[in-house]
Amino acid sequence: MILEQATRPQSGRRYYSDANMSTLSIILGGGAGTRLYPLTKLRAKPAVPLAGRYRLIDVPISNCINSGITRQFVLTQFNSASLNRHISATYRFDRFSNGFVTILAAEQTPSSTDWFQGTADAVRRVIPHIEGYRHEHALILSGDQLYAMDYREMLDHHRQTGADVTIGTIPVTAREAPAFGILKTDDEHVITEFYEKPSSDELDGKASPVSDAMQQEGRVYLASMGIYIFNREVLRRILNENEDDNDFGKQIIPKAIREQKVVSYPFTDYWSDIGTIRSFYKANLMLAQADPKFDLYNPHRPLYTNARMLPPAKVQSSFVQNSLIAEGSVVVNSQVSSSVIGIRSYVGHNTTIKNTICMGADHYPWHDPEQRGFLEGPDEPGIGEESYVEGAIIDKNVSIGKRCIIKNRDNIDDAEEDLYHIRDGIVVIPKNTEIPDDTII
Repeated sequence: MILEQATRPQSGRRYYSDANMSTLSIILGGGAGTRLYPLTKLRAKPAVPLAGRYRLIDVPISNCINSGITRQFVLTQFNSASLNRHISATYRFDRFSNGFVTILAAEQTPSSTDWFQGTADAVRRVIPHIEGYRHEHALILSGDQLYAMDYREMLDHHRQTGADVTIGTIPVTAREAPAFGILKTDDEHVITEFYEKPSSDELDGKASPVSDAMQQEGRVYLASMGIYIFNREVLRRILNENEDDNDFGKQIIPKAIREQKVVSYPFTDYWSDIGTIRSFYKANLMLAQADPKFDLYNPHRPLYTNARMLPPAKVQSSFVQNSLIAEGSVVVNSQVSSSVIGIRSYVGHNTTIKNTICMGADHYPWHDPEQRGFLEGPDEPGIGEESYVEGAIIDKNVSIGKRCIIKNRDNIDDAEEDLYHIRDGIVVIPKNTEIPDDTII
């Protein structure tokens, strides 16, 4: 069923029918993810839950499946146990297709005893594992972004322009540009210059040709999305000739621009780089809005994840506004507004939740602990009665007691405490934490 949906063409568009056979996808699992800490304390960045029921890694994998590219390699290294477990449990193709999602973990070999030293080093060291698969192009993706893209259109653009390398780009404003690698292009989409996170006073002359609509919005600077298509031989040659260059964005791409034909693939739909607590928080709450910029409900571009077979959410005598409530959740006589409530969440009587992400739990609070197969976390995860939670991220398996108040009342930007952290002004309760009754944060 997955393959049937993934390969169905949309009318009025031209796609290469051989996208799957010509292209391999390489998804980068990320490093330590320090800017997303404490969400990355016990997991890799791509394993961080999204929208209450998905994981970030589901985004690039689903984009590939929906684009008819079903041969995928996920490169993992740091805190990868839960990521590996999720991928293995979720993405299983039938024996009548050639599709797969294979995990390639950092490993010691006779030629290298180190961990992956960067994005380019990771790809360089797994090339021996992908050499045996027929392909013309390598599609290199990040595992921690939120967007919907049909990579067949990008591949079409790559072939039509005769590119050696194609980089996905998104137009940004002068205010946003210093956070990205900025690419300058000519009228034919050929990239002529690259600037790594230029400051605001260095942007003169760095604008690129964009559409009239983008010009009106002031989005005239092209930011690299960290999405690349390489011709097979070009990728191998440039990695082999630059053995000391370990990063695509800072080292490989600037050299490729000087030596190869590198073009921009302009993308103007929603895209978010989930690199910080603030960006993660905003992206999740955006999904709960009445008209979100990212459509979870598009039947032609589904977001796949682990099929848990949970019961429907139960909402009893509660007020719920602009929120997502995942399956298996129970909300009792409470108020939930502008929030995301994850799988198996329990919200006790007379509780208020505002502008908050609750990632859910692996078990229910009323089940006998002795009968659970999963031993991680407090015995009674969920939010106790008469509690108030606002502007927070509640990680998985957290237990918040009765009559608690969790809110950044003093508007602190950053803090480190035993039971919680504050990042970018957002209160974060780490995974498996137990908050006692009557706690005030």
